[in-house]
Amino acid sequence: MSNVLVIAPHADDETLGCGGTLLRHASEGDETSWLIMTDADESLGYSNDFIKRREDEIKNVASMYNFKNIFRGNFATTTLDTIPMNDIVASISAVVSETKPEIIYMPNRGDAHTDHTYVYDAMASCTKSFRYPFIKKVMVYETISETDFSIKDGVGFFKPNIWVDISEYLHKKIEIMAIYEGELKSHPFPRSKKNIEAFASYRGSTSGFEYAEAFMLIKELI
Repeated sequence: MSNVLVIAPHADDETLGCGGTLLRHASEGDETSWLIMTDADESLGYSNDFIKRREDEIKNVASMYNFKNIFRGNFATTTLDTIPMNDIVASISAVVSETKPEIIYMPNRGDAHTDHTYVYDAMASCTKSFRYPFIKKVMVYETISETDFSIKDGVGFFKPNIWVDISEYLHKKIEIMAIYEGELKSHPFPRSKKNIEAFASYRGSTSGFEYAEAFMLIKELI
């Protein structure tokens, strides 16, 4: 059994990026934890109704994945570029130290959303072997509508080198994504049921699986 930690800049990144893989971990008896770095905030124009609905969605999503732990960074979404990096690092480090994950999933540095970039940079500081010797594998996931829309040429370009068979879990991944009201829309919107399935099919076609999620391995200790 392995301890697994997924770090999501925003609630839904975990599902878009590695939802099928998280479900597979759970089915194989691994313990999974979820760190959500940012939240909707009234100061940014989000209504109380939206904030309450999002909290309910997070609870429902967590139950679907059977997460052992849920942690919150409590930073306002879209504002990580205004937060001292030391504060972001400290928030992640506390969770990593508590959960002691052997496997970590994190966002891609070159994603279009700057929150993803700052989470990646902060997380990179929390993978040092002399401080976190329990971490054995760190993988970067790709997020539909962020990784594929990046124009940061040469910076954090996503080059997958690991493919995970999620053929048994794709339907449930899409079911979980549908919990996030307003995040799924009709094709050709990137976050559509059709595109999530098509993307998994594409990654499967390059790996010999029916459906797959792809990752970029950035560290592994054997």
